[in-house]
Amino acid sequence: MSSAAEPRHAVLYRMVTDTHVCPYGLKARDLLRRQGYAVEDRWLTTREATDAFKAEHDVKTTPQTFIDGRRIGGYDDVRRHFGKAVADPKATSYRPVAALFAITALMALAASHAVDGTALTPRAAEWFVAFSMVVLALLKLQNVESFATMFLNYDLLAKRWVPYSYLYPFAEGLAGLLMIAGVLNWISVPVALFVGTVGAVSVFKAVYLDRRELKCACVGGASNVPLGFVSLTENLMMVAMALWMAVKVWGPAAGPM
Repeated sequence: MSSAAEPRHAVLYRMVTDTHVCPYGLKARDLLRRQGYAVEDRWLTTREATDAFKAEHDVKTTPQTFIDGRRIGGYDDVRRHFGKAVADPKATSYRPVAALFAITALMALAASHAVDGTALTPRAAEWFVAFSMVVLALLKLQNVESFATMFLNYDLLAKRWVPYSYLYPFAEGLAGLLMIAGVLNWISVPVALFVGTVGAVSVFKAVYLDRRELKCACVGGASNVPLGFVSLTENLMMVAMALWMAVKVWGPAAGPM
């Protein structure tokens, strides 16, 4: 008797040409192998061969997977076949924001350890907020036009003065960079305090008073993050950071400049 059961068999048709290798075909092959299937990997090496295959099987896309002679479908269909989740590109999700804050927190801890020899310092908390501001600004600036369009749905100042929707990510990024460097506090503090306060009031009104269901522009104009707690937190973090820096720099205990 064999010590191990023979692997099940799957046939995968995927596009592989001199100029293009279908990434979904690679993902489908990997998934099938991880599920214990022996994969008969059949390449469609020309556009003509691909078009003929799609016409023969009356399908619109490749790759296509067949198991036990039955067509399963493309990569998403194979995932469903094995009971795995399939991402909905239109579904709301907090994952982008959770990933962002996790990374900026680790960056802050790493920077603190590099500078002070220990990760847990007050400066690490400051850097966490400042790094988050810079990364959030970067995401918005990837497509500032898309961000501005989404931002205009709820920001009170932007609705009255449209250029503010384009200036916002630059202001957020500038304040964050200056706070990281610890310079020009007379610029970073009022900028962060202003944009954070206006943003917090705008989000609170749109979500908690007007009860509007909107997408948050906080991680860029193409996000599916719901407007609400996350965006409010972003703005309140800026306000808190600005107030903290003001007390730290200009408070009674700050000492002579």
